[in-house]
Amino acid sequence: MNRVEFSQNALVGLVVAVMLGVLAFLYNKTQAVDLGEQNEVMRLLSEVKEIDTRWDLEVQRLQDNPRSATDRDGVRVNTGDKALRDITRFAQLTNSKMLSGGLTELRATIQQKSDWVQQFKDEQGKNKIALQNVMDGIKQLKLAPAAQKNSHAEVSQSLNLIEESVLTYVVEGKENQALALHAATQELQKSAVGKLPQADMLMQGVEALLANVPSQHALFAKLATLTTGPRLTSMNMAFNNELEKALQEKELYRIYLVYYAAALLVLLGYLGVKLKSANQTLEHRVEERTRDLSNALMHLKESEAQLIQSEKMSSLGQMVAGVAHEINTPLAYVKNSLGRVSEQMPNILEVVATFEHLLAQLKAGNDSQGLSDTFQKATSMLGSLKQHHALDELDGLVKDGLFGTQQVAEIVSNLKDFSRLDRSKVTHFNLNDGLNSTLMLGKHLLKSVSIDKQFGDIPEITCSPSQINQVFLNLVTNAVQAMPDERGALVLTTKAEADGVAVVVQDNGKGIPPEVIKKIFDPFFTTKEIGKGTGLGLSISFKIVQQHGGNIKVESKPGVGTKFTVWLPLNPPADAHLEG
Repeated sequence: MNRVEFSQNALVGLVVAVMLGVLAFLYNKTQAVDLGEQNEVMRLLSEVKEIDTRWDLEVQRLQDNPRSATDRDGVRVNTGDKALRDITRFAQLTNSKMLSGGLTELRATIQQKSDWVQQFKDEQGKNKIALQNVMDGIKQLKLAPAAQKNSHAEVSQSLNLIEESVLTYVVEGKENQALALHAATQELQKSAVGKLPQADMLMQGVEALLANVPSQHALFAKLATLTTGPRLTSMNMAFNNELEKALQEKELYRIYLVYYAAALLVLLGYLGVKLKSANQTLEHRVEERTRDLSNALMHLKESEAQLIQSEKMSSLGQMVAGVAHEINTPLAYVKNSLGRVSEQMPNILEVVATFEHLLAQLKAGNDSQGLSDTFQKATSMLGSLKQHHALDELDGLVKDGLFGTQQVAEIVSNLKDFSRLDRSKVTHFNLNDGLNSTLMLGKHLLKSVSIDKQFGDIPEITCSPSQINQVFLNLVTNAVQAMPDERGALVLTTKAEADGVAVVVQDNGKGIPPEVIKKIFDPFFTTKEIGKGTGLGLSISFKIVQQHGGNIKVESKPGVGTKFTVWLPLNPPADAHLEG
C-alpha cells in the first residue's frame, strides 16, 4: 500500500469514526431522564421546607405562650440535616448545576437556623422556669398570713400588677415593660409582704427574667429574619425548570438523532447503489480486459512457441552444416523473419509487461486510479501496434518463417538416421538410438572430437522422441562448442537408474564459472557472442526434461570440463503435457 492509498484509507476511517462518534453522542443525549431521582429530590426539598415551617411554628408557639411545653419532635434538627445530605447525593446523581450551586448555602442556612432554634429553646426553657417561680411566688404570697394581716386589697393589687407585667414582658420583651416590672417588685419589697421568704422566690424569678428575656427575643428576631421557605420554593421552581429544560433538550436531540439516522440511511442507500453500479461496471471491465489479456497471452504463447521452434531450427542448422547448401534458401526466410520479429519483440514484450502489470492490479483490486492509468497505457500501446500493422507484419513474418521451416522439415525428413526428430507422438523410445541419431546428424561437427560411447543395456522409456532428441542435440552442440578445436573429448554414458534411465554428456571443455552455472537454465541467458546464441537451448531442454518428469544436473570445473546428467523416468507423470 503506497502513501496515497494509506492517506485515503486513513481519511475514510476518520470520517467513519466521526460519523459513528456523532451517532453515539446523539444516542447518549437522548437517553431518558431518571424521573425517580428527580421526584426524590423534589420530595426531599418539600420535606426540608416542611421541617423549616414546623420550626417556625414551634418557635412562634413558644414565643406566644411562654408557659407551654416544648415539642421535641417538632424541631428535630438531624431530620433536616439528613434530608439535605440526601439532596446533595441526588444532586450529584442528577448532575444538577442548580442544586450543586445552591445546596451549600442552603445547608449552611439550615444549620445556622437549627443552632438558633436550639438556643431559643434553651432560653425559653430557662425563662419558663423563672416565670413559673414568679407565678408560684405570687400565689404563695397571696395566701401568706402576713398578707392577710395587711390590707388584702393593696397586696392583691400589687401582686396582680407584677403578674400582669411579667407575662406581658415575657411575651413582648419591651424595655418599658421591664422598667415597670422592676418598679413593681421594688414596691413589693418595701412592703411587709416583701419581707416574707416567699418573696425571695418571686424576686429571683423576676431577676432571671429581666436577664434572659432580652436574649430570647433577640433570637426570636434573628429567626424571624432567617427564613428558608422562599429560598426552598425558589430552588424547587428552578429545579423544575432545569428538569423541564433537560427534557426539552433531550427531545431536541431525539429529533436530531432521527434526522441524522435518516441521513445515514440515505447515505448508505446511495453508497449501496453506487457500489452495485461500480461492481457491475468493474465486472464488465474485468471481462473485457480478461478477454483482451487472454488474447494477448495466446499471442504470447504463439510467440513463445515460435521462439522454441526457432531454437529447434537453429540447433538443426548448426548440426547439419554439411548440408547447408541444401537448406540455405529456407534458412534465409527464417533468418529474415526472425530478424524482423526480433525488432518487433521489444514492443510486444512491453505490451505483455503492461498487461502483466494490469493483471496484478486486477488481482489486488485496491488501486482504481493505477488500474485506470495502466489500462489507458495498455490500450494506447495496442492501438500503436495496430496503427503500425505490427501484428499483421508479425503474422506475415511468421508465415515466412513457417514456410522456411517447412522446407527445412522436408530436407530433414530425408535424413533417415534422424527421421524421428519431428514426430510429435509419444511412444516407446530407446535413448541409445536417440544419441546415435544425434551423433550421426552432427558428424561434421565432431570430426576433431574424440567420442567415447559408454552405452548400457537400458530399457525403453515412454516419451516424445522429437523432444528428447532436441535435448541431446542441444547438449552435444554446447559440448562441442566448449571444447578445444583439436583435442576435444566427449563421453556419452547411458545406464538404468531408479526406475528410469540416466544419460551423461561429459566434455573436457573450458567449464562453467560458479557464478554463471546458476543462470544457464534461465531463458535468453547466453555466454556466447552476440548473434551466435539465443540463450534458449538449455532453457528449452530443461523444460522438456521437466515435462517428462525428469531432471537435469550439471557439474563443472573451470578448465577441466562440464558434465550434464539427464534422468528420465520409464513413464512420464499422468499430468505430463508432452509436445513434439
